[in-house]
Amino acid sequence: MGIFSRLADIINSNLNAILDRAEEPEKIIRLVIQEMEDTLVEVRSTAAKTIAEKKEINRRLMRLQEAQQSWEDKAELALTKGREDLAKGALLEKAKLAETAQALQDELDELEAMLRQGEDDIAKLESKLREAKAKQQALAARHDTAGSRLKVRRTLYDGRVEDAFSRFEQVEKKLDEAEGQVEAYDLGRGGKSLADEISELAAESAIEDELAALKARIGKSGAKKAARGGDSESDAADGQ
Repeated sequence: MGIFSRLADIINSNLNAILDRAEEPEKIIRLVIQEMEDTLVEVRSTAAKTIAEKKEINRRLMRLQEAQQSWEDKAELALTKGREDLAKGALLEKAKLAETAQALQDELDELEAMLRQGEDDIAKLESKLREAKAKQQALAARHDTAGSRLKVRRTLYDGRVEDAFSRFEQVEKKLDEAEGQVEAYDLGRGGKSLADEISELAAESAIEDELAALKARIGKSGAKKAARGGDSESDAADGQ
């Protein structure tokens, strides 16, 4: 189904009004562009035929002009020979050719007017086509933007997202409770009590006593080894 019935409809069209009335603007603008492009091809094809006809008429006019000149030369020759009757006949043929040439010239003028009108129509049609393609790009951009915004809205208002945030809040709440319990156990334990300090002193004293006893044992063991070594050396001397 065509949007336009003739070229004038395209040139005089209001694309905004057409799209405002359309239930599917994207589909309609595609049809409009397709019809404009098809019409542009037809207009250019008609212009090409008109140009070919114009060239053919120009060639015929040139041949008629040559023929008229030829009959004029014949009329002049006939007069020089005293044959006025032949001269009149030649001029009559020239007049017939001139009449045909005038008809062709009138046709040529019409073709040139058609070409000028065609050129003007092509310019207007191309302008409308550019406008339609710009509208199509604008609609595509609006469609993409609307799609992106709709996706964002669906994500923001999706119940699963709300559920996820709710679960995050529950986890954070439990972590806060656990950290609170740990901090509660540490309350009042900022310094050592008197009993703790005495216990630490007792432990340190016991360790020092055990260390002193260990040193004493090691000292006695070393003395015994030294004594045994001295006795061995004396026995060796007596043997010699």
